[in-house]
Amino acid sequence: MALIKTLRGITPKIGDNVFLAENSTVIGDVEIGRDSSIWYNTVLRGDVNSIRIGERVNIQDGAVIHTLFEKSVAVIGNDVSIGHNVTVHGARIENGALIGMNSVVLDHAVIGEGAIVAAGAVVLSGTKVEAGSIYAGIPAQFVKKIDPEQAKEINMKIARNYLMYAGWYK
Repeated sequence: MALIKTLRGITPKIGDNVFLAENSTVIGDVEIGRDSSIWYNTVLRGDVNSIRIGERVNIQDGAVIHTLFEKSVAVIGNDVSIGHNVTVHGARIENGALIGMNSVVLDHAVIGEGAIVAAGAVVLSGTKVEAGSIYAGIPAQFVKKIDPEQAKEINMKIARNYLMYAGWYK
């Protein structure tokens, strides 16, 4: 069973039909929307500020979501895929975005709707990733715009697949 821990008087709020892997950790000021999935060894640490996760979000194995004390919050929109071993620290990820494996997204960065952050990228603090674009590298930089329908198709397919995978574990 996942570790769900009340901290500083705040208990995480878990929506309907959420899959929490047995060794995932959800602490403090965290809200997870319905049909989301939190995979193995993932840590959502809402100890120093809030973490808000939308609906149909998949946060894959080994990811860490955290914030800065009284300075940043983590907000993740609907239909977002956060790849294996990603760190999101006090950033905003808008609807339908995809954060590739082993990426780092730092405080006050904003990942626009339908954007893709390539695997291994480091999105520096305060960076604004344009909606419907691909950013890659260290530090992450603009690569190209992608057709909004193509981005939506790719990103939504992954989000739907993870909803299906979560069903296998229930």
